[in-house]
Amino acid sequence: MSDYSDPPAEYVEALRPICLGLPETREETAWAGTRWMVRQRNFAQVLGVDRAGGHHVVLTFRSQGQELQILQQVGHPFYRLGWGRDVLGMVLDDATDWDEVQELVTESYCVLAPKKLVAMVGRPDIPESS
Repeated sequence: MSDYSDPPAEYVEALRPICLGLPETREETAWAGTRWMVRQRNFAQVLGVDRAGGHHVVLTFRSQGQELQILQQVGHPFYRLGWGRDVLGMVLDDATDWDEVQELVTESYCVLAPKKLVAMVGRPDIPESS
């Protein structure tokens, strides 16, 4: 069983410019933590998670295609959250690669955003799901 809480402020501060740098996004307080949305769709959330293994700060995001399949199998810091077929969690800590976080959050945004907004985002070519 998991309990959820707000994450330390430094994680929200680190994610804020990444998320709000994407077109037509907004930040709001979530049921736990902070989430970023495009239109009415949540593309990233950061929250504290208490599990049997201890307390973690977790970024939730969406992925698709080959990247989703790979991240589901990689293991720490990634794991399936148990809701949404395309939603993953990433444990954030002192070893977090923030360039990777930016890529994952950008891709998550592109999974949910309207095509006209996705066209405004600079990103590497990532194969779409078949």
